Formats: sequence, structure tokens, C-alpha cells
Amino acid sequence: MKKVFLLALATAFVFTACVSKKKYLALESDLQNTRSELQKTTVEKEELEAKFAKIEARVVEYNAKINSLRETNDAQLQQVGNTVVSNKLKENMRNTLGKVDPNELAKAQTLEDSVNLAVSYNIKQSISSNTDDEDVQIDIDKTVVMITISDKLLFKSGSYRVSDKADGLLQKLADVINSEPSMEVMVEGHTDAQTVKPGSYVKDNWDLSVERSTAIIRTLQEKFGVNPSQLIAAGRGSFHPIAGNETDEDRAKNRRTRIVIIPDLDKFFSML
Repeated sequence: MKKVFLLALATAFVFTACVSKKKYLALESDLQNTRSELQKTTVEKEELEAKFAKIEARVVEYNAKINSLRETNDAQLQQVGNTVVSNKLKENMRNTLGKVDPNELAKAQTLEDSVNLAVSYNIKQSISSNTDDEDVQIDIDKTVVMITISDKLLFKSGSYRVSDKADGLLQKLADVINSEPSMEVMVEGHTDAQTVKPGSYVKDNWDLSVERSTAIIRTLQEKFGVNPSQLIAAGRGSFHPIAGNETDEDRAKNRRTRIVIIPDLDKFFSML
């Protein structure tokens, strides 16, 4: 009986020991897996931290560049009325103003006056070098350029057929317009107040002013390659005179074509 008891006890001990060893091995395997996962996660964490550090450094570098460019830009640009001008433009202005009549230059009281005077001088030199000062007049209002051309340079009296002698002037004007594709140009026809003769091929001064405007526009488009989408035709008849209508001299002043353009000043000066 005693032997049987000892045998049973030994069997139970061996069985218990076997179960504990399996659990141990399983736990040890789990531990190894956990350590492996932890090591993998640690490596991934270090890689992500390194990437994040590089991104942070890049952001700091970009912000520094942005601030530098902003400071440079602020230093280079200056507000002139409703227009922002660059230092390059200001340098070109100084060069231009050195050629302007001192009496005219003395009238410029502000930087905007100087811009207008410089633009006026350059455009006039560009398009009217072979014409009298009285035949081409340049006016600037907040950088809107208004070029008034006497009709004797463009048309015969009472006619809306463009004269061949206007080709040189219109070619130069087309060069100015073609220098800036975003520029819009309005061509205004103006007449004196004399009544159109009965039987004329135009009905009245309204008709004549519109015909002259569209004749200039067609010439700019068809002969000198100006994009028609940049051009606007307008006829003002005799209702916007710049002089009286009692004398031949005053009526001649009222017979005119006015070109209204809004230039990009930097590109304008570069082209001129």
C-alpha cells in the first residue's frame, strides 16, 4: 500500500512539473516577442523623431526665407498714390527726369507728380519724336495715360479714312500697346461743333467721331498687329470740347483722337 502511494505521489509531481515548464516556455516566448516588438517600435519612434526634426528644420528655414523676402520686398517697393513702384522703376525715373525740362520738373511737388512727369516724357519721346508738341499731348491722372492726337496727323478734314502719314505714329503707339497684353486701350473720337454738310457720307458728328475711332482701331489691329480684345471704340461727338468753336484754331483743337491706356509702369519703362 505504501508503495502504491509513493508511486501516485511521484506521478503527480512529474505531471505538475511538466505543466509548469510549458507555461514557462510560453511566457518566455511571449516575453521575447514583446521585447522584439518593443525594439521595433523604438526604432520606428527614433526614425519618426529624426524625420520630424528634419521637417521642423525645413519649416524654420522656409520661414526665414519668407521673412527675408518680405523685408527685401518691403524695401524695394513704395506706394505712390494708388500705385506701388519698385526701386528699379525709381532708378529709371531718375534717369528720365534728368532729361526733362527743368521748368516742368519744378512743377512736380510729390513722388506721384514725378512718376506722371516721367511717364509723360517717355511716351511722348516714344510716339511723337517727329511731330510738333501741339499735335500730341500727354496727360497722366493716377498713372492713367491719356494721349491726345490732333486730327490733322490722322485724317483729312471731314474724313474718317486714316492718312498714310499717320503710320509712323500708329506703329509706335502699337508698340506701346503690344508691350503689355493685359493693357486695355480706349480710342475716343472727338469732333468740332460744326454741322456736317448735307449729303455727306456721315450723318452727323456722332457718326463721324465713332467712324474715326473705329478706323484707328482697325488700323491698329489689321496693320500693326494689336490684339483687338485690348481695344475699346468710343465716339464723343462734339460734346467734350477742350476749346471754343468760334475760331478755326479752336475748332482744330476740338477735332482730336484721345487714346486712354492704363500701363504697368515697370514694363512700360522697360519697353520705352
